[in-house]
Amino acid sequence: MRTIAVINLKGGVAKTITSNSFAYILAEQGNRVLLVDNDKQGDASRGLNCRTQDGEGIDRIMTARHPEDWMGKLIRHTAYYNLDVLPANMRLLMANQEVMFDQTRPQQFRIKNALACVAEQYDFCIIDNAPDINISTINALTACDDVLIPVEIDDNTTEGLPELVNQIGYTKEELNKDLKNYWIFITKYDKNNLAQEQGADLIQAAGYPMLSTRIRYSRKVSECTYARKPIPLYSPRSLAAKDYKRLVKEYLVAAGIMMDKWTEGREA
Repeated sequence: MRTIAVINLKGGVAKTITSNSFAYILAEQGNRVLLVDNDKQGDASRGLNCRTQDGEGIDRIMTARHPEDWMGKLIRHTAYYNLDVLPANMRLLMANQEVMFDQTRPQQFRIKNALACVAEQYDFCIIDNAPDINISTINALTACDDVLIPVEIDDNTTEGLPELVNQIGYTKEELNKDLKNYWIFITKYDKNNLAQEQGADLIQAAGYPMLSTRIRYSRKVSECTYARKPIPLYSPRSLAAKDYKRLVKEYLVAAGIMMDKWTEGREA
């Protein structure tokens, strides 16, 4: 199972839209996909109609001593073939606090240990994260193979990027030797906005690894959140939907898994 964490310390940059789009597109290609909602807001769960106000989900995984007893109970099937979700809600806030006070066992490997229980059942796992470096986010970095960092070009584009990149480096060195790659890519892109082009150039000049696909702005993105459908399904002809399909293909090539068992013989 290849695990991808979608992270940015800044909010409103399309992390959840990216997570849901990636998960849906990979599942549509015939891959078995698990989407892990690792944000107490539960937006990824809600976007797939799998969020409850008080039901258990990722919060139980963070606190359970034996995740193998829970994963099968907590993972929910979505309306889409091959796509399951481990949901989240505000219970994750209290779970994170409980983890921080728990000194009896390692705090950073809760999600990794839980995913190991179902690794044979899925080809990909996508982890949607809160705009924060908290114990849940560190758990996601410890569990993942790759990190995708969506950024919106504005005056605060690089805010938090150095801290996040440092955390990725620390996690790879100390906690997760299998963390292979991280890439930045641009969301809400307006090709007619010169400032956005200049901002993209600044990110690249800073030496951050970037994917070339840019997710163009589309009003259909906000509409799909109300419809609670992934944008590639809600509006497959929209600019954003087309761009996300290109982004998935570019990611597979960049990660060197285009011809892996997950995608061999499948259109990407």
